[in-house]
Amino acid sequence: MHIVVLGAGALGAYFGGRWMESGADVTFLVREKRAAQIRENGLKINSTQGDYELESPQVVTDPNDIQAADLVLVSVKGYHLDGTLDYLKSLKKKGAYVLPVLNGIEHIRTLQNELGKECVLGGLAFIFATLNDKGHVEHTGENHQLIFGPLEASQQRICAELDRLSRKAGFVAKYSDHISFELWKKYMFITALSGITAAANLPIGPIREHAETFHIVKMILREMQSLANAYGEAIPDAEVEAAIQNIRTFDPEATSSMHKDRRKGVQLEVDHLQGGAVRLAADVDLEVPYIRTVLGLIKPFEHGRYKC
Repeated sequence: MHIVVLGAGALGAYFGGRWMESGADVTFLVREKRAAQIRENGLKINSTQGDYELESPQVVTDPNDIQAADLVLVSVKGYHLDGTLDYLKSLKKKGAYVLPVLNGIEHIRTLQNELGKECVLGGLAFIFATLNDKGHVEHTGENHQLIFGPLEASQQRICAELDRLSRKAGFVAKYSDHISFELWKKYMFITALSGITAAANLPIGPIREHAETFHIVKMILREMQSLANAYGEAIPDAEVEAAIQNIRTFDPEATSSMHKDRRKGVQLEVDHLQGGAVRLAADVDLEVPYIRTVLGLIKPFEHGRYKC
């Protein structure tokens, strides 16, 4: 199987590198600036789960340099998705299925509309990783899980092939026949966590300490549960309670990537996450007042105009 990793950010470089470590054929399709960085510094994974240095990674900047592909891993931020579409259309013509691991749900519909339902798989990842100054992956924590599965019956073969390949790689792979449920479950969790930490500009510890503030977390989870149900994915109450308890176990200084981005004064995924939830809710006449309020509080910081 030939896998193309579109971009080589922390997530893409990590999973692409682990596939390479297991002997898979991997090509990184990146922008010129990232290609130059990799040529200068190489590509390394520094990880709690074992370090790995990628020897002579295949790096290209033009999809025309790729003759054929079986799968494309897409791990860009939601606000960069539109910029990938021409590349994805080109790779689709070369035989590739597309595995997006973005947060949220709206991107699935976008990709299906642009590429067709048959080639868009469902996927998500759980990992804490960043790039250091040299462009190498810094993976912290225990999580390094990739979950994927078919959204159409015709995709079962490629998902089974990816499962066999990934089980030999140095991360936790999970093939799910209920990938839409997995997508909604993560969307529920990350909308609550990113929303409250970015809106309050606080890590989770102080938020938990104040019942009035933690109540917002619980209500966002409930609104997301109702939204998933409206779209045909029944998330049981037990999953909501499990999410609440999970958040209670976090280190007090733990926070979301959106909150970290707000602190840095860089662009936020608020439109893709909370904004997407509000749009999806409006389409089915569902009221989500807590999500809408959090969206309003974060929106001024979306484009990095204010740093605090």
